[in-house]
Amino acid sequence: MTRTALITGASSGLGAEFARRLAARGADLVLVARDAAALEELAAELRAAHRVRCEVLAADLLDELQLARVRARVSDPAHPVDLLVNNAGFGLPLAFEANDIDDEQRHLDLHVSVPMHLMHAALPAMIARGGGRIINVASVAGFTPRSTYGAVKGWLISFSRWANVTYAPRGVSVTALCPGFTHTRFHARMGLAPGREGVADWMWLDAATVVRAGLRDAARGKAVSVPSLRYKALVALARVLPDRVVVATASRGR
Repeated sequence: MTRTALITGASSGLGAEFARRLAARGADLVLVARDAAALEELAAELRAAHRVRCEVLAADLLDELQLARVRARVSDPAHPVDLLVNNAGFGLPLAFEANDIDDEQRHLDLHVSVPMHLMHAALPAMIARGGGRIINVASVAGFTPRSTYGAVKGWLISFSRWANVTYAPRGVSVTALCPGFTHTRFHARMGLAPGREGVADWMWLDAATVVRAGLRDAARGKAVSVPSLRYKALVALARVLPDRVVVATASRGR
């Protein structure tokens, strides 16, 4: 049973869904995001509904000093974190050549450097206690050539697979959660809605399904979790189809 979970990007979307589901199971929470007001609102909701402790840690993870605060909380031996959920992220248009390179750098840092830092902070304490779980929210895009978004998620999947093999014998599981298109503010912020831009209705998942699958597979010690049979099938196809076909298919949506 997870006693305390730290969730990044907890103010909305999959992060908030992780918080609600874990609180319903009795876990105490450390909620991390930039929007302090949204975190406080969510924390108040969960305290009232489930009588769990909810610590709010407002931080911009791309700021070195604020990231250091979160690292310190993750590694604090006096207040151990049993589950780390690396969920914070954002998307960019697929036209890499037209994107602002500073935006691309922030995108790379948030999806790769930040999870790496937080995992590095969490692992020693988890190993010393002989137990812990880490969930890295990746994407099925990590299995396909899809501009820099697919690339950063591919890194996260590969590193999670290695880390799970390496640290599972010492009691720590690492799972890359790889959803497809999911009903959250992530796509809405980019102007993408179900049924538009070539993304069929059947390709959309709901946040509850994704989080339920991720927590189940993490409890089973799986290195990779792909929610839904349809996305499992698409991932299998992506491994055997020519790159030009996969790239064309993956270019739907943003």
